[in-house]
Amino acid sequence: MEGYASPPALPHLENPMAHSDRRDLGLLALRVGTGAVLAAHGTQKLLGWFGGGGIEGTTHAMEAMGFHPGREAAVAAGLGEAGGGVLLALGLATPAAGAAAAGAMAGAVAVHAPAGFFATAGGYEYPAFLGFTAAALGITGAGRFSLDHVTGHVLDRPWVVATAFVGAALAATVVVGRRADRQSAPPADDEPDPADTP
Repeated sequence: MEGYASPPALPHLENPMAHSDRRDLGLLALRVGTGAVLAAHGTQKLLGWFGGGGIEGTTHAMEAMGFHPGREAAVAAGLGEAGGGVLLALGLATPAAGAAAAGAMAGAVAVHAPAGFFATAGGYEYPAFLGFTAAALGITGAGRFSLDHVTGHVLDRPWVVATAFVGAALAATVVVGRRADRQSAPPADDEPDPADTP
């Protein structure tokens, strides 16, 4: 057509497959790094590895932080971190893994919240970062270099994502809410008031 100028040639675009490989490698690195950190924290709670207190020590710590019953809270936190971390690293049932880890980190955020945001002052910066990262991986998916990919994403369907995150949010809300209720309740007659402790 006379007077019509063809559009300028586009610069050579990067191979889409190479971009996909980079994205999947990035997801692998993020999954393995985040999953390993979470699993290490969880095994401290469950097994006493890496200088942790194990179930007994974690139970006492949970009770001191206002989580009752302490043993169940210790097991739930340990499994959310260790189980969620291992599954994230493997890229298996990634929505459930991300939701479990994010739920466990929500509890940790509640514990550290009175100290403010920054970790240097004992705040919730670190568990919040881990929780958001785990949640993002659970929503995004594990990528090609994962067991979810190998198994045809059987445990990585949209309904699994929705169910896992709704379930984790409800569980975290109940646990944190019970802790808040217990902290605001007056001490029972047979419990010493913490204010009376020297």
